[in-house]
Amino acid sequence: MRLDGVLFFPVTPFSADGTLDEAALRLHVEAGVAAGAGGVFAACGTGEFHALALEEYERVVRIAVEATAGRVPVLSGAGGPLPFAQACAGAAARAGADGLLVLPPYLVAAPPAGLVRYMREVCAATDLPAIVYQRGNARFTPRTAAELATEPKIIGFKDGIGDLDLLQRIILAVRQATDREFAFFNGLPTAEMTVPAYRGLGVNLYSSAVFCFVPEVALAFHRAVTTGDGEMTRRLLTEFYRPLVELRDLVPGYAVSLVKAGVTLRGLDAGLVRPPLVDAAPEHVTRLKDLVATGLEIVSC
Repeated sequence: MRLDGVLFFPVTPFSADGTLDEAALRLHVEAGVAAGAGGVFAACGTGEFHALALEEYERVVRIAVEATAGRVPVLSGAGGPLPFAQACAGAAARAGADGLLVLPPYLVAAPPAGLVRYMREVCAATDLPAIVYQRGNARFTPRTAAELATEPKIIGFKDGIGDLDLLQRIILAVRQATDREFAFFNGLPTAEMTVPAYRGLGVNLYSSAVFCFVPEVALAFHRAVTTGDGEMTRRLLTEFYRPLVELRDLVPGYAVSLVKAGVTLRGLDAGLVRPPLVDAAPEHVTRLKDLVATGLEIVSC
């Protein structure tokens, strides 16, 4: 399985009564793939993995697989308490996913060796390949990351911490431990802000929440950084992405809430977020609308 281009992390739309809106989800994924996504990551952080029941999770993954129709790989999240993560892995396999993004375990302090065991036991629940997600309470050392990289089912490492010194040492340790193909990803929120820095380490893959609601901007940014268009990269970072991050940081959880609001602004009702997240305040949605207009104006020049 190869991933390339802008990676799409769809939201999970909910109806007015709070239930999964399957029709909206299907349209959302179909539109993202048609726009040029390089891969679909369903029921992950942007998709409110933390708020889904297992039965809902499997339906989300199945709809994403059906809507993608084999055009690009579909991966799904698996994490939280070990039994639930294992159940998610099995559900993803039944739903036809191509792989897993293994999210952090339940919020407890654990040594790196315990995290290695957790990853191995989640991966043992299915034959699907998996990408390790380093963030929050799942922080690996270079040695334990290299240990995981030798596991045949583990094909990649996604960094959501942003410690570039640590990541550089992890990359070096992994490359020393194995010569097989192994991918690294930038998984920071609003990853575009740090794409130039990560590319300096040779990490070119990244997740794009912006792609969910303004793919025109996300794709233009990707073209700019990959073709060396420094002026467009700088302008988008300065006039679109930086203000978006400043808006996102006003309220915890806005990394999801604003994305859902953006999807709705662009014409597909994504519904509300589930607790403990809160929906974007009306004045913040107005600011987001202005930012979308600014981004579209920039890329239309």
